[in-house]
Amino acid sequence: MIRFAGAALTSLLLASTAHAAVLKVAPGKDAQERLQAALIDARPGDTVRLAAGRFELTDGLSLDVANVTVKGAGEGKTILDFKGQMAAGEGLMITSNGVTVRDLTVVDAKGDAIKAKGVDQISFLHLSVDWSGPPKAGNGAYGVYPVSSTNVLIDGVTVRGASDAGIYVGQSKNIVVKNSVAHFNVAGIEIENSMNADVHDNLSTHNAGGILVFDLPNLPQQGGHSHRVFHNKIVDNDTQNFAPKGNIVASVPTGTGVMVMANHDVHVFDNAISGNATAAIILAGYKLQIRDAKYEPLPTDIVIRGNQLGRNGWAPEIEGMTGMALPPILWDGATHFVRDGKPVDQTVNVVIKDGPVLNLNLKDVTDMKTARLQKMATVEGRAVTEPKAVTLPAAQARLAGK
Repeated sequence: MIRFAGAALTSLLLASTAHAAVLKVAPGKDAQERLQAALIDARPGDTVRLAAGRFELTDGLSLDVANVTVKGAGEGKTILDFKGQMAAGEGLMITSNGVTVRDLTVVDAKGDAIKAKGVDQISFLHLSVDWSGPPKAGNGAYGVYPVSSTNVLIDGVTVRGASDAGIYVGQSKNIVVKNSVAHFNVAGIEIENSMNADVHDNLSTHNAGGILVFDLPNLPQQGGHSHRVFHNKIVDNDTQNFAPKGNIVASVPTGTGVMVMANHDVHVFDNAISGNATAAIILAGYKLQIRDAKYEPLPTDIVIRGNQLGRNGWAPEIEGMTGMALPPILWDGATHFVRDGKPVDQTVNVVIKDGPVLNLNLKDVTDMKTARLQKMATVEGRAVTEPKAVTLPAAQARLAGK
């Protein structure tokens, strides 16, 4: 398995361009074998160029060569069709640094459509991912799925039908998700257990939940923080939650615009949020049993400001609140939780300039029966400095928008 980091990767990127080759692959007979062979034979700096047409694939693909571009003829023109995939798993699995995947469509992957794991400088540009038919639990969990990675760029990606999250970034650092569309997924865009993400200028619509910023226990990277969610259009998230039972996102109420759970230093601002029947924005703690000694389940240093809030909250799918009309922003208000049967206090700071807000004042974050409802115009917590804009390496920055 090839790995490069820091200056070594930069030197490789520069040196490889002098020897770059284009490996052309066309659809047709033996497309599976010919495409996988090109991904194996590629050298750093090469482009694997996929012609227009439908590649009918029977197995997943993998790439473990650094600084390779996989480029199609355009979304809807080059189609990687995994309908005949015989084994579960990813459509395309990437385990090398400096990879760009762009200008193609992936359909009907048995598992995640495109996954990158443990890599640096991964870029997804002008891609689309789809599962045929109506949204269903049997679809793959994730459309675009970088995990345990650094310097992630997702630009101009469209995903439909994922049974977990259409665009997902997990346990990663230095992330940009922009100019993308997530629709008819369980979660449109999800940032989980990650640090330093800018999520902006996206459309998230007709999902169960629009944009989620989560932290979960029992994972190698915890303490997610420093995210900016801004200039997005988060509207009409009305698809009934179709996640498989037992998945954490199965608990996301249909009709959620933005949800922040168990994360720190998250700024949600200048978004247009409307048409979400449960709430425009939910701030919540993790509600399942906790044993992880490092995990802090309550959100803190959260700033909500300058959002355009249309009609939201008219039919919430929340225990004990069905049939009620609620303010657009919900905060569970919890300031302590239980770990291994013992109460634990956690410092919580929330600043909500938009409103009105319904503070549930939960005594027990796991039990809605302990709620003491309090309607508030705003919430004035301690001021929190906005995180700096995410800066990607120069090679990725040049790709953005192209």
